Amino acid sequence: MRRELATREGERKKFRAVFSRIGKKTNYKGYREDTILLNDVREVETNHLVADHLWFSYTKSFEKILLTEGTWIEFEARVKEYTKGHVNKRYHIDKRKTDYKLSHPTKIKIVENQREIHPIQ
Repeated sequence: MRRELATREGERKKFRAVFSRIGKKTNYKGYREDTILLNDVREVETNHLVADHLWFSYTKSFEKILLTEGTWIEFEARVKEYTKGHVNKRYHIDKRKTDYKLSHPTKIKIVENQREIHPIQ
């Protein structure tokens, strides 16, 4: 699904997505950190689905808007490559692979016009 993002690596674009829920993760320093799950992530210009879901850190920019389940939001973000998977040096296991994400979300706002999100075709 994220192959669409691979073709746009390094570009900063405007996206729309549906807020699903808040989650938690352990960051690289071992502390718990809040995250948010966005579903149905689409590029605004073309309305193409670029990812079925993406996780973001629950930053102050997201905290400023009132997010409830099913809320459509619009934001700008940069497409970046990252490595996911795990490595076990002891047993010579390397299950890493490259994937793509959206990073540094800015200009986050709630979108209220549903017709604008899914135009009738």
